[in-house]
Parts: sequence; structure tokens; C-alpha cells
Amino acid sequence: MSSYKRASASPQDLAPDECRTRTKRHCRLALLIFVLNLISAILFIAFINRPVYDDQYNIVDVHSYATNGATSAAIREQRNAPGPASYIWMATAVRVLRGGELRDARIGAALSWVLLAGGTLAFVRYGAYAQEWCGATLVLFVFPHAVEATATVLTEGPALLFAILGALAWIEFSSREKTTAGSVALGIIGGLSMGIAVTSRQYFLALLPAAAILAASKFRFGDHRRSSLWKTSAALSLALAALPIILLAMIWKGTTSPSMAAGASYANWQIKAGANFLRPVAALLDTAVYLLPLSFPVMLRLRQAWRWRAIPVAILAGLGAARFHSQLLQPGPLRSGLYGIAGGSTAIAVMFGVIVAIAMFNAVALAQTLWESKVALLSRPAAAFALLAVAVFIAEQVGVGGNAPFYDRYMLQIAPFVGIISFAAVPRLGYARLAVLAGMSVLSHAMLWRYAFVH
Repeated sequence: MSSYKRASASPQDLAPDECRTRTKRHCRLALLIFVLNLISAILFIAFINRPVYDDQYNIVDVHSYATNGATSAAIREQRNAPGPASYIWMATAVRVLRGGELRDARIGAALSWVLLAGGTLAFVRYGAYAQEWCGATLVLFVFPHAVEATATVLTEGPALLFAILGALAWIEFSSREKTTAGSVALGIIGGLSMGIAVTSRQYFLALLPAAAILAASKFRFGDHRRSSLWKTSAALSLALAALPIILLAMIWKGTTSPSMAAGASYANWQIKAGANFLRPVAALLDTAVYLLPLSFPVMLRLRQAWRWRAIPVAILAGLGAARFHSQLLQPGPLRSGLYGIAGGSTAIAVMFGVIVAIAMFNAVALAQTLWESKVALLSRPAAAFALLAVAVFIAEQVGVGGNAPFYDRYMLQIAPFVGIISFAAVPRLGYARLAVLAGMSVLSHAMLWRYAFVH
């Protein structure tokens, strides 16, 4: 068997001992990276006690909830676009710790990452899908903005805590053959947690269709003898997931805070429900670009028949990206890097077009690799859920109206699922891949610590 075939094999194709060894290696590396992230965040919180990045904006809502509590009036008066749950989480830390407001809110954000890491590792230890979730956390912890979101007043930490642990619990519930009190509890906790995640960051709405489709497929293509208790529990779980979202929509009378929808929060930005056909294209390109360094070995051995299909797709995508680079190149490390390297608009367009072309070629190769192992892939609910979550995340961007850009930071929310997909296609950690992960981790730390030198 060639090295490529082994690299692209699914976990089911590996010997049990090799699979367990690989999983342990991935988990240990993920834990090491998280410890480094946490140390970096603690040092930043301890020594940089001034607002950086979005602290000055988010602390306004944290202060409101810390002062007034999580009342309907406070939720209606929220200034920022994300849901209130993350702000309430950090406001709770402010009320409990009673130190400096900014530092306490940051500690609350960091605590959410600690609980996320601990909860995920507990599921890895006792759950059925250790390979997938070790890969998910490994990619999440090295992702750009991960350290930044651990050390500053950003909403991603609490949102990811509820989203990932909810997805973990729900997938465990959906895949268990016997319906017990424990599995029902997992379904209820998973559904409610995913619903809270949506009220932290609305983009996590993608988790609900992913869960619903997975549940339907379990009944349609799986064991038709599943008990009525399982069906009732699945329906109850999804209903509980929708409940916090419905309550928030009733309070806001929409999908974002009333002041943000009206354009009253900030002078130049407005976010509301509406049609936006450019935003999902930007999300798709960002996803492809991030998948490139994480899964690039797949394009090196793309079959000849698929290669001639991938080349025109890559060329057209590159030309389109170059033509509309000013609209598609959204704020983030890639844009900053291109603007820093290139000397003018034409150079930026060309470089962006080339990167997108390579990324789309890799995306076709990745799709081909996953398609060839679709039977094994679909038998792994975590991998199927990840594919669905990423697809719905991209599609749902069409409903985000207003003029706010699709910030690169938003990709952090699907980073775990991107990790599952990339490791489903290429499970091995070779030297080149380790170098990529190390580079991403260094970038993540650099993105935080640059604020120590910028006032």
C-alpha cells in the first residue's frame, strides 16, 4: 500500500492499535498546544490591562449585564450583534471575581476555553469518536485568533464551549444503538447546549440543521428498529435546541440586537436579516483557503481524471477572486499579509487569485478523497456532522444582511469541524503537516502579542 493511500485512509481502514496510537499522539499534541495557549493568555491578561482589539466594544455589553443582570430590557438594549449568552457568561465572571472589569471579563473568556478543553478531552476518553475530536481540538487550538479569543473579551470562547460540547453530546446520543436514561440525557444536554451556542454566536445555527439531517439519516438509512423513545428524545432534543433561539428572537424581534439592526450601535455598520449573495462566496473561499494548509497532501496525488476536472474549476475560481478581490478579500491575516507584501491593487488581485485557484484545486482533491471513502465516512457520525455543519455555515451567510464584512475571525467557529474534515481525509501527522500546525500556532500567538506593542 502506498504512503498516500495510508495517509488518506479513514480511521476504519487502520489497525486498531495504530488507530489508538495515532489518536493518543493527536490528543497529546492538542493538549500541549492548549497549555501553551493558556500560558500565553494568562501572561497577557496579567500584564496588558488595557482594551485591545474589540475589547472596547464588547466590554460595553459585559458591563451592562454585570450591572443590570440578564433581563429582557438589558437584552433588548444590547449594543453588539452577537447573541447575549457570551456577554452574560463574561459578566458573571465580573460579578463573581469583583476585580477590574476588563481583566475579570477576560478571565471569564479564558475559563470557557479551559472548560472546552477539559470537556472535550473527557468525551475523547469515554466517547466513541476520539479520533475525530482530537483532530478537531488540535486544529481549533492552532487556528488564527484562538489565542486572541482566549485572552481578550471576545464572544467566541463561550460560544465554542456550548457548541462543541453540545455537538459532542448530541452525536454520542444519536449514534448509540440502545436508548438508555444516559443517552437520553446526552441528547437533551446536547440539544440545549447547541441552542445556547446560537444565542452566543448566531452562526452556530448551522448546528441545528446538521443535527436534524443526521437524526433523519439515522432513521431513514440506519436501524429502523430504533425505539419510539429514541425518536421522541431526538425530537425533544431539537425542540430544546430551538427554544433559546425562539426566546431571543421574540425579545429582539429579529436575529440581531435592535440597535445593531437599526444601525444605531455604530456609525458605519449595520447587521440584520437580508439577502447577501457575496457573503457565502467569501465564506466558501475562506473555508477552501484554510483547508489548503490542513489537507494539502491530497492534491499531490489527485487522479488524472479528477485533475482535468479540478483545473478548470481552479482557474475560474482564481479569475473570479482576482476580479472581485476588493469584495471577497475580507479582514483577517490573509488580507493583512497580501496588503503588506503586494505593492498595489493589481498585485494583490493576482496573488489572491493564485491562492484561491490553488485552494479550490485542493478542495476538489479533498472532495474526491472523501467521496472515495464515503461509505466509511458516513458511518462516522462526527465526520458526517462536520461536513453538514460547514456546508450549512457557508449557506446561511446568504441571510446576513447589512454592510458588515465577513471577518476572518468568524472561521474560528467552524475550525473544529474543518479539523475533523481535514483529518478524515489525511489522518497522519507528517513533518510537513506538523510544520503547518506549528506555523499556524505561532501566527495565533503573534496576533495576540502584537497588541502589547500597539497603543
